[in-house]
Amino acid sequence: MVGKPIIQGTRLTVQYILGLLAHGASVTEILGEYEGLNQEDILACLLLESIRD
Repeated sequence: MVGKPIIQGTRLTVQYILGLLAHGASVTEILGEYEGLNQEDILACLLLESIRD
């Protein structure tokens, strides 16, 4: 994914998940749409973003 961090076991980038959240998608909606994800994956995306700031 061109060097972007991804969620392990998926082809979803952290940036993509954060974008979904930023555009109003709920965690429940995201989990319903992407079977390979769990709540901890989404929390890890948020944590990574907070560390990078």
